[in-house]
Amino acid sequence: MSNSTKINNKINSFNKTITVSGDKSLSIRWVLFSSMANGKSKAYNLLLSEDVLAAINAVKKLGINVKLNKKYCSIFGKGPHGYKYKKDIIINAENSGTLGRLIMGILIDTPYKIKIIGDKSLSKRDFNRIAEPLNKFGAKIKLTKKGLPLTIEGNKNLKPIRYLEQKGSAQCKSSIIFAGLKTEGKTHIKAKISRNHTELLCKHLNLPIKVKKTQNYDLIEVSKAKKIKTLNYKIPSDISSAAFFIVLTSLSDNSKLLIKNVNINPSRIGIITILKKMGVSIKFKKKQKYKGEIVADILVNSSKKLKAINCPSKLNSGAIDEFLIIFLVAAKANGTSYFKNIGELNQKESPRLKWGSKILNKIGIKTITTDNSIKIFGKPNLKINKKIIIKDYLKDHRVFMTSVIAALVFGGSW
Repeated sequence: MSNSTKINNKINSFNKTITVSGDKSLSIRWVLFSSMANGKSKAYNLLLSEDVLAAINAVKKLGINVKLNKKYCSIFGKGPHGYKYKKDIIINAENSGTLGRLIMGILIDTPYKIKIIGDKSLSKRDFNRIAEPLNKFGAKIKLTKKGLPLTIEGNKNLKPIRYLEQKGSAQCKSSIIFAGLKTEGKTHIKAKISRNHTELLCKHLNLPIKVKKTQNYDLIEVSKAKKIKTLNYKIPSDISSAAFFIVLTSLSDNSKLLIKNVNINPSRIGIITILKKMGVSIKFKKKQKYKGEIVADILVNSSKKLKAINCPSKLNSGAIDEFLIIFLVAAKANGTSYFKNIGELNQKESPRLKWGSKILNKIGIKTITTDNSIKIFGKPNLKINKKIIIKDYLKDHRVFMTSVIAALVFGGSW
């Protein structure tokens, strides 16, 4: 029997305070850094999603002791070179591109071949963008049609590299940083600006990394880490999870929402900048710095008048996971919105740009879509009075949640 969700009623007005789940990017990185730390690390509010549990299972296969209970997770690291490598290890990244790609950099010193597999969706994604730079260090990585399954065999005599990362891929950049932390000498990365969680955690842990910012690129220098401090962490809430509730509130009548303790890392809040430009009322409260990241409470109010946007490409990397939900705001905005240079959406868990257009068309919104852009012709008085069926989400929760928010704010029978 297949799983299904039915929604037949719009949401009523609300005034609420909520806390959303822990940040997925930080949860996975905490697991990986803690597994290489010298001693016991503890995390509260760790996101216990399939992706994070896959990361925990991965480090356990590498000989790391993990204790998980309802309140917190403890990881007993054995140092940067403390993994217990053995023959025939298979690591299942499940649906997690973050885990699958970042752990490749960490495994760069394995003396035995390690196999990395994933689910059907992840297996189709591009892993060559990670294999190419890691092979330059001296690793031997063999892919299946540029994807998974793959095998990685490390090298005792790794050589530092200079690499130009032009896609704005935080996963690629992070994998190279992890490899650099295991390599003698100085690794240099010129990376198109993207999420910087890995760099911030490295700085918080006093690891040998230097970052110089230019207008479009970060110039990163990484040296070998002899020791990594333990990391006790209360994981901030995830802006990507908060995004659904921000849009739900902005598109609902006479509603107000406060979302507590959200990670508002400047490289992640493209959605906030975009929505503000479109007329959404959003304010940060109790803003503070925490272990390198910036956190705040987010206050959102219903929006009466929404404006179309010609979205600047420079905001893309900071909103890459939130564009589907942003498209719903464009659907109700006055005028035609244009989002360009977003072909990377089709490299996610599903072809999200195609899905975005498909959902909008189903709710009566005209779109013009290319492989790299979308025009959305907004309807300020958009209401749905028909039955809508959406099948085959390809395990992409963002596609599913975008459909849920559309049903709750626009009506219809879903």
